[in-house]
Amino acid sequence: MSNDVPHPYTVEVEPLTKPEGQFGWLLRRSGKLIQRSDRAYRSEEKAREAAVEAAERDSKPGADTGRR
Repeated sequence: MSNDVPHPYTVEVEPLTKPEGQFGWLLRRSGKLIQRSDRAYRSEEKAREAAVEAAERDSKPGADTGRR
């Protein structure tokens, strides 16, 4: 798996205030928020990897994220 986010997605990884020292992510498609992490990650790298995986799942044809 690569850390390249498919177009038109962008990933934002941010440190969390609680639990301190952990990270969360936001996934945007064309600037619109479509998903955010529901758990904390111990490193920025792990959070980014999870976000890229979410973008790849969402970009597949017929992908149904269950969100409406």
